[in-house]
Amino acid sequence: MGDKINILYVDDEVNNLISFKATFRLKFKIFTAESGKEAIKILDENDIHIIITDQRMPEMTGVEFLVSILEKHPDPMRILLTGYADLNAVIDAVNKGKIYHYLSKPWNEEELESTILKAFEIYKQHKEDKDTTDKLIVTNDQLEFLLRQKLLS
Repeated sequence: MGDKINILYVDDEVNNLISFKATFRLKFKIFTAESGKEAIKILDENDIHIIITDQRMPEMTGVEFLVSILEKHPDPMRILLTGYADLNAVIDAVNKGKIYHYLSKPWNEEELESTILKAFEIYKQHKEDKDTTDKLIVTNDQLEFLLRQKLLS
């Protein structure tokens, strides 16, 4: 993992994308997408740590987008932005889209940055846990193999 946190920000309003990039581009590596379709292409081609998505988009909502990528891209932390007091969408998101955090729009720079940093800590912890588990599985397989060899000889 590089030094910078890779963030994908998905929003159909181009001004929001520009503003987000202008605010955070020096601190983080920012990828932007105007639609879920565009975002999926970016996810397929880049190692994204955190996904921030707007809820209200024309083709698919933020929640629908997050649910659609769960199977293929389970690792990135997910943050949902919504400009509406849309409690049902938020509850839906937390349950279906495995959302880490929810923030209302317009976002507050400090709050969003601190949420990103906390989310990245959790992302790193999950990655370390997964790596440890993978190593244990390999070690276990090797031990089983050696044991079988010993039992057969």
